[in-house]
Amino acid sequence: MSDVPLLTRTAQVEQLACQLARETVIAVDLEADSMHSYQEKVCLLQFSWQDQTALVDPLAGADLAALRPLMADGAITKIFHAADYDIRCLARDCAIEVRGLFDTMVACQLLGEERVGLADVLKKYFAIELDKSCQRADWSQRPLPEKMLRYAAEDTRHLQRLLAVLRPQLEDKGRLAWAREEFALLERARFRPQEGPAVLRFKGAAVLPPAQLAVLQTLLEWRETEACRRDCPPYKVIGNRELLALAQQQPTDEAALDKLVEVPARLRQRYGKALLRQVVAGQAVPAERWPRFARGERQPRDPAMEARLARLKKWRAAKAEQLGLEPGILINNASLEQLAAEQPRQLSQLEGLKDWQKTELAAELLPLVQN
Repeated sequence: MSDVPLLTRTAQVEQLACQLARETVIAVDLEADSMHSYQEKVCLLQFSWQDQTALVDPLAGADLAALRPLMADGAITKIFHAADYDIRCLARDCAIEVRGLFDTMVACQLLGEERVGLADVLKKYFAIELDKSCQRADWSQRPLPEKMLRYAAEDTRHLQRLLAVLRPQLEDKGRLAWAREEFALLERARFRPQEGPAVLRFKGAAVLPPAQLAVLQTLLEWRETEACRRDCPPYKVIGNRELLALAQQQPTDEAALDKLVEVPARLRQRYGKALLRQVVAGQAVPAERWPRFARGERQPRDPAMEARLARLKKWRAAKAEQLGLEPGILINNASLEQLAAEQPRQLSQLEGLKDWQKTELAAELLPLVQN
């Protein structure tokens, strides 16, 4: 791209960092290969400032150290759109922490925008039609095609203009402090290591008996190994629907597997013998090693608490409509359930709520949970 440089060497990254350090506002984005690799990774970084844009290729071997103090400098505003995933990836893959965040998607949510995707917002405010054709592209391929480079540059090119539109709206509505608190929380977002058997995080597994959970866990472990071998996401080996059917019906020979309509012929042909081996191995797991969901004692119904929760949800719906917000943005269900159960009597006891929620909502919330 003649107008947007692709930086591949350490010296180029250092020069870019020096340039960006002189700015007060920069726009940032990244592209990863989560749909194409077993272990996703950052494949491209995009930076825009004033009327310039540059792309950084972290897979080319350049040292990104010069970017770390720049990105951690809270005096320089970093504009992202939907920053949560990007901030987690930057910390994990590049040891880059972000300070001075302004997330335009969060700003749109706090302004009550009905559509908060970048393409929708740019179309609304600037009549810009973003090309979405590369959303599912493999960003780890090299060289990157010209079309993908253009696509990447467009994701940051317009963010400063968008900031100039959204920030005054937040100020006018008295919600800039809300946004700043949300941004500060996002800056601390990190990936957390998964704990415990994978089957206990599998959607739909909670209804299975322990013997079926043992088979499903064995299948999941095999799928992880195969995905790592093929360097692809696990779902591209075999999907969750198919694994769930295998764990429930547990075919142990090819005839039984062929009757399992949830597993298509192409998967039976490629993995049939391996899947049958995993089913048999799962059946052989001793009962004392079966995965189990923690089953707490069933709590008796509390009609008074349920009534409080119903009042809170009714109030939330009306308040959200008054403020022009989605109810879940105003306050989420978990917070309402905690309030209904704990019945706090003063502001200091409103644990789990953000400061802006306490300031804006406490006077109305506290009376609703007192009886």
